Amino acid sequence: MSKMARAGFRIALLQLKVGPSKADNLANALTRIRSAVRDNGARVVALPECFNSPYGTQHFAKYAEEIPTGETSRSLSAVAKELGIYLIGGTIPERTPTATYNTCTVWSPEGALLATYRKIHLFDINIPGGITFRESDVLTGGDQLAVIPIDGARVGIGICYDIRFDELARLYRNKGCDMLIYPGAFNMKTGPLHWELLARARANDTQSYIATISPARDAGAGYIAWGHSMVVDPWAKVVAEAADGEETIVADVDFGKVDEVRAQIPVFSQRRTDLYDTKEQKC
Repeated sequence: MSKMARAGFRIALLQLKVGPSKADNLANALTRIRSAVRDNGARVVALPECFNSPYGTQHFAKYAEEIPTGETSRSLSAVAKELGIYLIGGTIPERTPTATYNTCTVWSPEGALLATYRKIHLFDINIPGGITFRESDVLTGGDQLAVIPIDGARVGIGICYDIRFDELARLYRNKGCDMLIYPGAFNMKTGPLHWELLARARANDTQSYIATISPARDAGAGYIAWGHSMVVDPWAKVVAEAADGEETIVADVDFGKVDEVRAQIPVFSQRRTDLYDTKEQKC
């Protein structure tokens, strides 16, 4: 008897404009979340990294909120419940009594907080003539994965720089994930070179769907995001992609295709774990 094909869902990625007003950023996000559901029938909606604040170490303390009691968390919970959707809440600077994190929240159709994921790999780079940036000057790295069951699938969360680490994606594959979602804000140096490359690489590595969600590009910002939010299928094919401005893209995710790819190219079962092993899971 053949295995019953699994269903999927429609996902909307919101590439949002982000300005200095938290209230305006949040209001814009809520408007576009409602539009993505009512106009496009999205079951899952995903927001970009730092959607309620400008991206930059100098901004994190000012815009940080507690989770789940802060204004942004309350608003995301309410709109998820209102629309009956799963909401991947991009990221916001999270304030705790002891540290500040770059954190993604995930909300259920009932408005419940399903998961929080704190960015594990902090963005500390120095590219001469390009960009120097040190998140670790103000942020603390997380140490826990987040796996969310959605309509019979399992979805893992990473944030931006995390996508460069195939070990993290492998851990999610080991946990049975069918899709990985990365809110991110690659810049004008790394974006053209690596944004699509890494999304397709992680799709190929894990034979999973990959979604990357960027803020819209603002040439006048202190940190200029690349944009080009995209959905990549488990064959590593880009199936939906934004340009660089504010935009919503929608894709139908078919988890039967995940099963198909994994059956036809069974790398997971063919790994030579007698020579190498990445099964250890510390998160």
